[in-house]
Amino acid sequence: MGPPRSKKRRPTFRRLLKTSGVKLENKLKNRQMKQQNVAKKQRKEHKKLRQAVKDAAIRTPRPLETYRKRPEEEEDEEDFLETLPTDMMDEQDLQHLTSMAQRASFITRDLSSCEPVHGGRKRRSEVVRSYEKIPRKLQKTQEKEVIHLLPIKDKSRLIPQRLERVKPQQEEEEEEEEEEDDECESQLMEQLTEQQREELRFNKINEKKLHIAALASAVTSEPNANIKRVKELRGLLMETDPSIAVTVRKLVMVSLMEIFKDITPTYRIRPLTPAEKAAKVKKETQQLREFEEGLVSQYKFYLEDLEQTVKDWKQQKKKRSQAVGFSSYQSLAEVAVRCLCELLLALPHFNFHNNIIVVLVPLMNDPASKVSEMCCDAFRKLFQQDKLGGASLAVVRVVSGLVKRLNYNVRPEVLMTLLSLRIKEVEMKKDIDATAPKKKFMNNKEKKKSLSRMQRKWKKAEEKLEKELMEAEASESKDRKIKLHTETLNIVFLIYFRILKKAQKSVLLPAVLEGLAKYAHLINMEFFDDLLNVLQSLILSGNLTNRESLHCIQTVFIILSGQGDVLNIDPLTFYSHLYRMLLTLHAGKPNDDIIIVLRCLDTMLTRRRKQVSLQRAMAFVKRMSTLSLHLLPNASVGILAATRSTMHSFPKCDFLLDNEVQGSGFYLPELEEPEHCNAQNTALWELHTLQRHYHPVVRRLAVHLSLGAPSEGSGALSVDLSRRSPAELFNDYSVRDMTFNPAVAAPSTKKKDYFTVGATLLDAELQRRAESILTVTEETQLDFTKTHTH
Repeated sequence: MGPPRSKKRRPTFRRLLKTSGVKLENKLKNRQMKQQNVAKKQRKEHKKLRQAVKDAAIRTPRPLETYRKRPEEEEDEEDFLETLPTDMMDEQDLQHLTSMAQRASFITRDLSSCEPVHGGRKRRSEVVRSYEKIPRKLQKTQEKEVIHLLPIKDKSRLIPQRLERVKPQQEEEEEEEEEEDDECESQLMEQLTEQQREELRFNKINEKKLHIAALASAVTSEPNANIKRVKELRGLLMETDPSIAVTVRKLVMVSLMEIFKDITPTYRIRPLTPAEKAAKVKKETQQLREFEEGLVSQYKFYLEDLEQTVKDWKQQKKKRSQAVGFSSYQSLAEVAVRCLCELLLALPHFNFHNNIIVVLVPLMNDPASKVSEMCCDAFRKLFQQDKLGGASLAVVRVVSGLVKRLNYNVRPEVLMTLLSLRIKEVEMKKDIDATAPKKKFMNNKEKKKSLSRMQRKWKKAEEKLEKELMEAEASESKDRKIKLHTETLNIVFLIYFRILKKAQKSVLLPAVLEGLAKYAHLINMEFFDDLLNVLQSLILSGNLTNRESLHCIQTVFIILSGQGDVLNIDPLTFYSHLYRMLLTLHAGKPNDDIIIVLRCLDTMLTRRRKQVSLQRAMAFVKRMSTLSLHLLPNASVGILAATRSTMHSFPKCDFLLDNEVQGSGFYLPELEEPEHCNAQNTALWELHTLQRHYHPVVRRLAVHLSLGAPSEGSGALSVDLSRRSPAELFNDYSVRDMTFNPAVAAPSTKKKDYFTVGATLLDAELQRRAESILTVTEETQLDFTKTHTH
């Protein structure tokens, strides 16, 4: 058999013709490309050859001038040279000249220089270096001023260029006139009286006020067109007139602050990228960009002026111009700090907000009480109005650095401002929500499996719309907010734990304990054991005041009533300590410790009712009724309301309303252990005393408790009293102004009977004697020696 037949299909004649035509076209194109490449290479080679010939021609020595002479003149010149006498030169000179003539540089060389021929490059570099060392400024004469221009560089040397300019006499005349005007003005001021000086100063201030008002109104009416007027206003901060400098600078500071608060947009302005600057935009867009750029730059310069004013006051830096004295530095600095505080609160979203925070946080610890109070109040308001938490996080970071840098020697008010943070929810470790899988968009494979073509199209449009809405949404998501709050609280606890570890005896300890009591429910469980041990050691040390001890107890029980309820801990020490402290609370006006006691009692007795024994509860009820006797009315109301809550949580406490003895033993009121004081063998006799109290709410609560605190019936409380907590009652009936709360009722309008003195009110014998005495004449002399017997 022959070879196997090829299975490929033979091309037709038309296909062969078509293929050959394509091949011919390709061959023609390749040939043309090769010819172009060869021509290109040839042009490059010719160019290199021409450059080499040009360089060789430049390097060959040429005479300076060449003249074409006639043959007759050449013959005459040769005859003339032969007739010259040669005895005027020595043989050595002739040999030197002939040797120099043989050199190519003999004609082109500068004969004035004595340097070697081949040292040209070195000589030129030295000339340039020496020229660079020459000072650019010469001493100016009174008539002419010398201006140095760029030099001309020759093959052999540098030729310096100068220009002499006659100094105009106008500048000198203007300076002299200004000096003369200042002298004349000072002389005139000395000649004026005190009243005339005050009137002149008043007129100057009014002129400046009108000028400032005109500029400010122009900027606020059309900010896009008149943003450059802000620069003119900033120029008034450098007022040099000593009589009005301080007032004008204060007015300008406050005016600029109000202007920026009005014209600043509600978004942050970012710098443009080079690509955005190079791109062509509309006229309106370009105007908006110019306005934003000018606004940011002027705002930055204004903040720098305010910061420099504060620095000058702190450093007592003396300025060149004596327009403002040292005594006025503090008043100017106070106005600058006030402006910074206003901008901190009004523009938390705008540029340079963190820079304002960095300037104001150290001023919270300033010795000047006015400056410190302004800064602390500003940060409290910022914490309260900051819903997202970004600004609060920035402030807490700077405060942490300040406390650490000053080695915990800061004022307690700095840490007290942290109590105004709006932190209610944080991301706990090992949170169930954090471990849950997050919702994701479907990928292409999932879409093809479960959705049709039209459904995939709609799904894609919905996902795109959701992404755009998330990007354009003004308020951040809840996850973002919780993340910021968690980071803020971590830094706050870092500050507190550092102070507890390294500075337990500092003045910051009360603020730390109060902060721990407020944010204790947000502390991570990992720190519970260490924190409880530290707080217990602080209480047992005996170095704490009543308020600090109460904060420690409150922190412990907030921890144990929250996440710490799973811990098997019996805080008997803290119960005994609070039981001991109840009788040490005073009845003075600053009774703010009572509110902490009420919170502790609510956490320790009401919320932990299952972990508290009946003996302990009865002991606290008896001691609270004793405490209510010697407190202010609002404190007594709060304590009696706490007693009512305890009696509702422990119904068997009604034993204390009976005179009968329950069990053996007798009551020991001085004993410091509530478990062993035999409180069941006493009675709440204090309630009968409180029923005669001058405050109506105290009387009402005492009657209610003596009846067993019923929820219904005639002895029940009204709705407004029963639904409010003890802490709310304490605040509602506060007597901070030392007035009755509620106010004493006005007397009734009913007319009272007026009794007249008459015979009907006296017996007959007394009436007769009174009438006899009244009817005696003046001449009659009374004899007091006589005695009457009855």
